This record gives sequence, C-alpha cells and structure tokens, in this order.
Amino acid sequence: MADFEMSRSAHVDADPATVHALIDDLRQWTQWSPWEGTDPDLRRTYSGTRSGVGSVYEWSGNKQAGEGRMEIVRSTPDAVVVDLRFLKPFKATNVTRFDLVARDGGTDVTWTMTGTRSAIMGLAGKLVFDKAIGKDFDKGLAALKAAAEG
Repeated sequence: MADFEMSRSAHVDADPATVHALIDDLRQWTQWSPWEGTDPDLRRTYSGTRSGVGSVYEWSGNKQAGEGRMEIVRSTPDAVVVDLRFLKPFKATNVTRFDLVARDGGTDVTWTMTGTRSAIMGLAGKLVFDKAIGKDFDKGLAALKAAAEG
C-alpha cells in the first residue's frame, strides 16, 4: 500500500465566503466540477444537510463518470473537507480538502486529495492517474474561479 497526495492551487478574485459557498454546497459543484459533462445522463442524489457537515452527494453514470459518494465531514470558513468514496470503475476511499486563504483582496484556494493505493495502483497512479487528476483539478479550479468571479 502506498499513500499519495495530489494538490493544485489557484488565486480567485473573490472573497473567501463567496468561494466557500460554492464548495460547501455540493449542489453548487455542477457550476465548476471538472467532471461535469462526462455523462449527460448522470444520476445525482443529494441528502443530509443542504450544505456543510452532513451534506451528501451520490452519483452514478457511464464508465467515464463511474459511481461514488461524497460527504462533507468538516466545514470551517477557511476549509472544507470531503470524504470521497469511489465505487466504480474502481473502489477507493480518499479525502479531499479545500483550503481557503484570504490574500490580495481575493482567495487562494488549494485543492488536495489524499489516500492510500495498492502497490499496483500506486505504480499506475504515478504514471497515469496523478497527471490526469492534476489536469482535472486545474480545470476545476479555473471553473471555480470563473463561477466565483462571475
């Protein structure tokens, strides 16, 4: 088993509360998630609280979208932590964290995913998944920036 961590950051010209609201309400992710559009027939289910701790989002879609569940497990003005469970196309449990820091009239956002991979997935992760996830995070942060600044 191998632990991994992937992070990307961006500066958003909006206050931390505006950025936080887009992350803390899982229904708002349709505005900026890099995986939106991978399946036009994606099935989404929301449960728990509207936003913050206890908010749950489950999805099921085609091979590209897969199936999984997210739950916000911690929410403060400067961070949102999400328990992320993938069921398909592979099983994995990860933690996703968004850190928000006020700077220069805007917000520095750092998106980090951590988890543990099997030895085989560890090698594949370094060769393929880390690059793909990094690109997805960059795309998502650019869309989050556009949503917050718009």
